Amino acid sequence: MMRIASVYYLLGAMVLLTTACKKNKTPDSAHIGKNSTATGIAYNTKEGFSTPKSFKGQPTGPNLVYVEGGRFVMGSLEEDVAGVHDNVERTVTVQSFFMDETEIANVHYLEYLHAIQKDSTQEFYEAALPDTTVWAGEMAFNDTYVDQYLRYPGFRMYPVVGVSWVQAQDYSAWRTGAVNNDLARKATSGGKKKGKKGEEATAEASSQQYTGGRAAIETGFVLPNYRLPTEAEWEYAAKALIGTQYLDENQSNQRIYPWDGSSMRKSSGKKKGTMLANYKRGRGDYAGIAGKTNDGAIITDEVYSYPPNDFGLYNMAGNVNEWVWDVYRPTTFQTFSDLNPVRRDGYLDDEKNYGKKDNNSMLDNRTRVYKGGSWADIAYWLAPGTRRYLDQDSSTATIGFRCSMIASGRKR
Repeated sequence: MMRIASVYYLLGAMVLLTTACKKNKTPDSAHIGKNSTATGIAYNTKEGFSTPKSFKGQPTGPNLVYVEGGRFVMGSLEEDVAGVHDNVERTVTVQSFFMDETEIANVHYLEYLHAIQKDSTQEFYEAALPDTTVWAGEMAFNDTYVDQYLRYPGFRMYPVVGVSWVQAQDYSAWRTGAVNNDLARKATSGGKKKGKKGEEATAEASSQQYTGGRAAIETGFVLPNYRLPTEAEWEYAAKALIGTQYLDENQSNQRIYPWDGSSMRKSSGKKKGTMLANYKRGRGDYAGIAGKTNDGAIITDEVYSYPPNDFGLYNMAGNVNEWVWDVYRPTTFQTFSDLNPVRRDGYLDDEKNYGKKDNNSMLDNRTRVYKGGSWADIAYWLAPGTRRYLDQDSSTATIGFRCSMIASGRKR
């Protein structure tokens, strides 16, 4: 009897403790409470201020992977072969964000072209078309790629190329609208399947819509904008140093590539000796010999080829270079913010300093950075710290892109 009494006493104490905890729980962004802690006025009354009763956190958009932010040493760890010193090491911090786990593939871009052909002008549609002639060469027989690489089903999951920085930004803007419209549609049609809760969600979303059918940001049913990653975000995500952490804030090593070591082959496991990226091994050597190819691809390869890095991101080295947000300046490391750095324009380093009008340089405020190395690049360019540049309206057969998105609000 004593044991039974003790058990009941313990259970009773636990119930009281749980009840006390619930009563004393402070509101947070996920559970805001019924009344304002500032005024005491009730939320969500008929004519009062409306805010979602609960919020599960920012939804993860299609193809996105969460990248936890933190401090890292940004800059090139490779020998500066050209002696440009344009990415000297410095410590910066990057906020948490989302990034596409793969490069944008041909099928994704064709989906975009299909959508804008229906609801945009012919001029905009034609401006969005990738330049397939980037494959052409007077001294190379690449005619098949010119005609078929973008649209042939066998290339659907290969990275789109021939896309300029401007076209990549336009795609990102369209994708934001397409994804948010779909999320809002699913949220506001929930009543048919979810009973009373679904009806409440429908009413709540419907009461907070902007004209045009887009759900208001206050509903929590919409995502922040898809966009090109900043150079700092891209480099942080590529290095994926989270895989080197072994104790507290200690990291066992830096990384030249998105994996440990200086070798381009897997060093252990069942696939030991296989290539970790798609790149050009040497002059004239794009894939090794028949029957024993090195990376398995003569040009680009499918976007899920090769192992992902420790953030779960594929092809952050090789396959195609990728556009990033930043304007290129060789001295960016001298004039930077150490929190979420980005160079938007010529601030503190005006384009006039480079004399493009006098043909002394190619640099101006339209010159954008691209990173990552490609199927046609040697291993040097696969290091995340290396950087190159091109005019924002130009495109090549070696540059593609992926999108990123800010991670808003509370930690995951």
